[in-house]
Amino acid sequence: MTGKKKSRPLVSGLVVLGLVATSGYLTLELRKQEEQGVTEVRNVGVLNGTRGQSGKPEDTSEDRWSRLENPARSVLRGADGQVKAVLTDGARTAKLTGPARTFAEPTATASKVSTTDWVRLIPEPWTKGAEKQKWFKDWYAEYADSKEDDLFAFAFQYVAGAPQRKDGQGVVVAGDANFGPLNTAGTEGGDLRLEQSDFYDYLGTAYSFRDGSVGTPEAMRARSLDCSGFIRMVLGFRARYPLMSSDKSGDGLPRTANGMARSRQGVDVLPLTGVAAKDRPSTIDELQPGDLVFFKLDTRTGERLDHVGMVLGYDTQGHLIFVSSREEVNGPTIGDVGGVSRLDGNGYYAKTLRSAKRL
Repeated sequence: MTGKKKSRPLVSGLVVLGLVATSGYLTLELRKQEEQGVTEVRNVGVLNGTRGQSGKPEDTSEDRWSRLENPARSVLRGADGQVKAVLTDGARTAKLTGPARTFAEPTATASKVSTTDWVRLIPEPWTKGAEKQKWFKDWYAEYADSKEDDLFAFAFQYVAGAPQRKDGQGVVVAGDANFGPLNTAGTEGGDLRLEQSDFYDYLGTAYSFRDGSVGTPEAMRARSLDCSGFIRMVLGFRARYPLMSSDKSGDGLPRTANGMARSRQGVDVLPLTGVAAKDRPSTIDELQPGDLVFFKLDTRTGERLDHVGMVLGYDTQGHLIFVSSREEVNGPTIGDVGGVSRLDGNGYYAKTLRSAKRL
């Protein structure tokens, strides 16, 4: 893995073919299919925040702040009643309206997400009335119309084919990422690729955490990000959200999907009630772009949640799409290999969704 970049998502060689067979190829093929006859979850106005209590856009003559509940949040609308910003109590992610963009991954899916949503981190968790404080006025004045990279731009800098980007010291901080090194040991379960590749493994440089711990990269994990490592790269290393060195040490975003889902960081917009099939959320109307979504995919992990992604938005076919790093595709994707990236309907990931958090 070190020093050599493999094309994604195809892997060749007799050894790898054997690994694919043991990883449950038929199961992955079945994941692509959605069960029929199940009503898909659709947005009813909560996602984009454009509806007031009456269900109609508010008529205002100037920019105006209002409050919405479930979750409690402040919404800024322009003179035309359209949403300009959504900020949730207790969260640092702000959803702003900006220039339209389209996110696509044509080698992996036909889905395209065209959106005017830009998601950024504000300097501190939001509280009711914070729009009157100087720190927010200064921040909003800087970012209201900014085209500077946001969380979504960061995320797509690691999908298949993304070009490398280096920082001032020459360290590669972005570019096509793997999920992890090939699993050549034939461990139980037949996983094709190994997990546990964090953001500093991708970077290939040691990282000092605020609790004094130092993350030391492994050479075999260079340019690799597992699902939680990808989220930590985007939100933590790139957007500067505080990072824990593990699930138990330090403060900020924990190391694993399970740690993130169960932490006190941010706001639980879809509270975790359990990991069984019956604990799947009955509605996803509360979700908005930038939210973290958590899944229960593997029975071997017991009560632990084992996958995390980020809500991107609705695709051109009306499906709510998320981005995450997956072993089947060997890296970050909104693709369909191993299961379409839809949170609505009754596909593989929709059925295994268990909770969501707004950081």
